[in-house]
Amino acid sequence: MTGSTAARFTADDYRARMDRAARAAAEAGLAGLLVAPGPDLVWLTGYAPPAATERLTLLVLAAGQDHVLVVPTLEAPDAAKATGAPVLALRDWTDGKDPYALTAGLLDTTGTFGISDNAWALHLLALQRALPGTSYVSLTDDLPMLRAVKDPAELELLAAAGAAADATFEEIRDVRFAGRRESDVAADLAGLLRRHGHSQVDFTIVASGPNGANPHHEVGDRVIERGDMVVLDFGGLKDGYGSDTSRTVHVGEPTDEERTVHDLVRAAQEAGFRAVRPGVACQEVDRAARKVIEDAGYGPYFIHRTGHGIGVTTHEPPYMIEGEEQPLVPGMCFSVEPGIYLPGRFGVRIEDIVTVTEDGGRRLNDTTREMVVVD
Repeated sequence: MTGSTAARFTADDYRARMDRAARAAAEAGLAGLLVAPGPDLVWLTGYAPPAATERLTLLVLAAGQDHVLVVPTLEAPDAAKATGAPVLALRDWTDGKDPYALTAGLLDTTGTFGISDNAWALHLLALQRALPGTSYVSLTDDLPMLRAVKDPAELELLAAAGAAADATFEEIRDVRFAGRRESDVAADLAGLLRRHGHSQVDFTIVASGPNGANPHHEVGDRVIERGDMVVLDFGGLKDGYGSDTSRTVHVGEPTDEERTVHDLVRAAQEAGFRAVRPGVACQEVDRAARKVIEDAGYGPYFIHRTGHGIGVTTHEPPYMIEGEEQPLVPGMCFSVEPGIYLPGRFGVRIEDIVTVTEDGGRRLNDTTREMVVVD
């Protein structure tokens, strides 16, 4: 991690994360974890290697063993500067040498290992050739909750990211919508997110009129008209932690039907939030929000899960979806974002990030969920 995020965490914090991950792997019956460059590596060590490299970089974690980072020699100086480096054993390799033989010497030759989802097939296949007695499973499949429970410092960063997204909404509602392209408003959103401290903008959905019926509408050149409902969904990373919020505004005065649908989604979002408390299964949040919409006869038009986790990425486990029986735990953070999408007409979505507390839930987004009329 970089900037102020790195300052929030110490080498001991990263050691505790790696120790916890190694224990979780052992409890899941795994010989260890292999973590390639990506969000898991950043979260575990504070090290973010170059994004585009074919050279093997791999964190090896196993209970009762030193935490080892295999890294190319030319990148070892940067790895050594990472906040978590003091609690790691760095094993570097030079071009022309076999990094898989080096890595193989660190592994149980007949073990099953969890491997991060974004590991290159090139590296996994080479490890399998070097250690034909080993097998591998996805971290998402076997340890989906690895990053799910946030510590107080992480919660503070997520709250700050949420506050920045809220400030962005408060400003965007004052810009002109009518007569401008969706892409113009999306550019405004991106600029505001950056002004309020985001280093990375992941998405700025501006879905006007009939485009609002597509939950993941790609921003285009449609000119926003008076009478349009407009779904705004935006977020990214601030100090290494994510924001994600949705509000639906109306250009000019809405019709009675549009107000009714918006109020229904607001009630569903409130029901989902009220369902949040420790020990409740994730699917119960989805069920609570969905029931409100189904009871009103709009069930077929709520076409996605109610929520997703958020942390060092804007989408991660846990998921608020039917069939997910994972119980909620204090420190988990996720979206609650029901919606109704009427094909060819309009859509409505309202989304807050929520964290589980000791006795319920706390919203990390505080902008109004009432209908907002814009010009």
